[in-house]
Amino acid sequence: MVRVGIIMGSQSDWPTMKEASVVLDELGVSWQANIVSAHRTPDRLWDYGKTAVDRGLQVIIAGAGGAAHLPGMMASKTRIPVIGVPVLTKALSGVDSLYSIVQMPKGYPVATMAIGAAGAANAGLMATAILALQDPALAARLDAWRAALSESIPQEPRDE
Repeated sequence: MVRVGIIMGSQSDWPTMKEASVVLDELGVSWQANIVSAHRTPDRLWDYGKTAVDRGLQVIIAGAGGAAHLPGMMASKTRIPVIGVPVLTKALSGVDSLYSIVQMPKGYPVATMAIGAAGAANAGLMATAILALQDPALAARLDAWRAALSESIPQEPRDE
């Protein structure tokens, strides 16, 4: 069963959103990616959100750039936690995306990550942490992943 849905507004968002899938793969979390544009495919968005629970999704990671309505609109259509990833834009370096995602009205929360690839990777980690609350084996894998990250950081700098 697919546990995490990764959605994005367009194909051009995939290089950023793929970072979430890499983390989910490393931690053994099943995911599926789809293009679901809030503006160009609104019926697809409605259907995705309305059927998410019945399809077994437990977390949705939604990435969008510019107006970035996708995460918020998805949050309005499902009770499943939505994690928003602002995608870097040429015009305003993703700040427009960040503001669009983080400024949700009361009642429709979106957990908002940082702009770009680091935000997408952190969205994968956040989704894993949410799932790990009810999955001890996943919690152990996440703990091990975090420990390995800490171990990979040297104590002293060196010339490269």
